[in-house]
Amino acid sequence: MERNKLYYVLFEQQNDFQEDNLTIVSREITPRLISYLPLKLPIIITGIRRSGKSTLLKILIKELHLKEKEYFYLNFSDERLIELVPDDFQKILDFLEEQNYKRNCHLLIDEIQEVQHWEKWIDRIKEKHPITITGSNSKLLSKEISTVLTGRSVNISIYPFSFKEFLKAKNIDFSMVDLDIKKQAKIRAAFSLYSELGGVPKVVMDDDTRILAELYENIIYRDIIKRFTYRLDKPIKEISTLLLSSISKKISLRSISKTVGITNLLTVKSIIDTFEGSFLFFFIHKFDYSLRKQLQNPRKVYCVDNGFVNKSGFRFSDDKGKFLENMVFLELKRRGKEIYYFSGKGECDFLTREGMNIKEAIQVCYNINAENTEREIAGLQEAMNRFNVKKGIILTLDQEEKLSDILVLPIWKWLLNFE
Repeated sequence: MERNKLYYVLFEQQNDFQEDNLTIVSREITPRLISYLPLKLPIIITGIRRSGKSTLLKILIKELHLKEKEYFYLNFSDERLIELVPDDFQKILDFLEEQNYKRNCHLLIDEIQEVQHWEKWIDRIKEKHPITITGSNSKLLSKEISTVLTGRSVNISIYPFSFKEFLKAKNIDFSMVDLDIKKQAKIRAAFSLYSELGGVPKVVMDDDTRILAELYENIIYRDIIKRFTYRLDKPIKEISTLLLSSISKKISLRSISKTVGITNLLTVKSIIDTFEGSFLFFFIHKFDYSLRKQLQNPRKVYCVDNGFVNKSGFRFSDDKGKFLENMVFLELKRRGKEIYYFSGKGECDFLTREGMNIKEAIQVCYNINAENTEREIAGLQEAMNRFNVKKGIILTLDQEEKLSDILVLPIWKWLLNFE
């Protein structure tokens, strides 16, 4: 690429990045991101489209108190850089030197997968610069970006707003101090809105769910269908509809295969893996110490944002607890938990594991009543006894009580760590 043209684009990108006055909500993932910087390895920020990956770069600048010339922003998705070739990487470094950027300035790179052989460049300069990378899923899934640098990078996943982040975006105080009835009522009302909108940052900031349909279609077409042959267009859309209507339910490759008419189970698995790689859907296994038995059992499916489920029309009107269960799953993902479900004589929605030990047993239901109390407690207690878990939790919409070694708690309080 011609040197003057490249320099012009680089100048303009810096100005646009610095002058972008969008409202920024602090993210809970930020301290973890900063804690990895001393490792002096490239940090890959992964996540669904529009989850706030690029905004997190701005938050990083603020938290590190980086001044102009102490960081350099580069967006490879800029159509003016379409002519960029590997040899141009050196011109970028020359630009930094000529413009008197700090010798070890922090490199913030968006859409890195848009150019070839980027990994060789990153590997060459990673000792000289702190590097934070984000990427969309159009050409290379976020997880694949980190895979390219296996052993030479750190991976961090970002999800749509948590309930805490949602409250921050709405300027609602959620501290335990003076948590009176009026304050609780405001938080409950916000929780109801959060349940409907989900946590996609732009949706939350604009109070407008119209972006969800477009975003969902972009993911399906650009991240999923584009990676397969045209003849799978219809089955892939059918699978996405099936998964949305099956949130928190058990599902198997064979049942998906029969529903959409794809006889090759390897093709079905590849599609499911791509859905998960794009961060749209997630799947958890039944816990078993035998990996073979884990793989033999159906998996439970969850969606990255309740807003997608709401917008699609699958509102679980007959079983609102399933909708809340998806919310709990997402929070466990944000907390970095290794998640399973339990199935024995009874069932328990979530087990979390650390090393070889099960640490938490969590049941989710809309409310505890005369019809379901025995079933919900029995499944949870069975899991607690099987794995020697001392305290179980039942999360409901708005009930709170102590039942021996089981705590019943409103989900909104659990999301805010009010336990």
